[in-house]
Amino acid sequence: MDRFIEMQVFVAVAETEGFASGARKLGVSPPVATRAIADLEERLGVKLLTRTTRYVRVTDAGKRYLDDCKRILSDITEADDAAAGINGEPSGHIAITAPVVFGRLFVQPGVIDYLTRYPKMDLSALYLDRVVNLLEEGLDVGIRIGELADSSMRAARVGTVRRVLCASPDYIARMGLPQKPDDLLEHTLVSANGVNPNVEWKFNQEKTVRVKPRLSVTTNESAIDAAVASFGIVRQMSYQVAQQLENGQLKILLSDYELNPLPIHILHREGRYASAKIRSFVDLMVERLRGDKALN
Repeated sequence: MDRFIEMQVFVAVAETEGFASGARKLGVSPPVATRAIADLEERLGVKLLTRTTRYVRVTDAGKRYLDDCKRILSDITEADDAAAGINGEPSGHIAITAPVVFGRLFVQPGVIDYLTRYPKMDLSALYLDRVVNLLEEGLDVGIRIGELADSSMRAARVGTVRRVLCASPDYIARMGLPQKPDDLLEHTLVSANGVNPNVEWKFNQEKTVRVKPRLSVTTNESAIDAAVASFGIVRQMSYQVAQQLENGQLKILLSDYELNPLPIHILHREGRYASAKIRSFVDLMVERLRGDKALN
């Protein structure tokens, strides 16, 4: 059997953890899938999958080979896209990921813009507050906040965000401005860290203040709402309160004590060919985010 087909079958079976499900994904019969894996393992001289009556699992050797197969198949797809016309209109599907609030406020408008510009495109957006492995989860583009670990991904820096303290003008008029981090102990504080009664807020010069918020909530939106309602001081990422800062509902406090800004990057896997659909999305998002004054 052709090596390319064997790789396709192996990836499908490994990802779906079953021969029948992998075969359905590719539109072939289960015996064809079983034979393809058997031929592949015989040719390589190594066991790639562990089979039981209930499931199929990838072996250690299979995990390494799975990553290589995904990369090779992706390169082939990118080569096909390039051969079909590097300047052609993007078509097909891409999958992206970004943090939840950042995705809603800054990425989603770009997604709508992209799909409006390119009617032949479909897009799936995974908004999660965790680091997602693009290759393992089949994603094309990721937006990350924070310093990047070493990787084979191509990264474009598009801005920075800060962790800021803020309160409403009414609260400041009523309670006064804190002049240094320790002054926060005399103020009403709101935390988005859930129900933990004790929270450590870190500042520059390795200064840490152990605070006890009067209100602890589980969502950033609820904490921001409390600050807008003049209840107390909240600590959030600057992009999360960008709208409230712009319209004057909140003011930044203790800016001289802020930690260093965190970079924002757009990541995508670097290949020999630039897929038109991925390249066009990345280019659009880079332009939008770099032009947003809340991030630069």
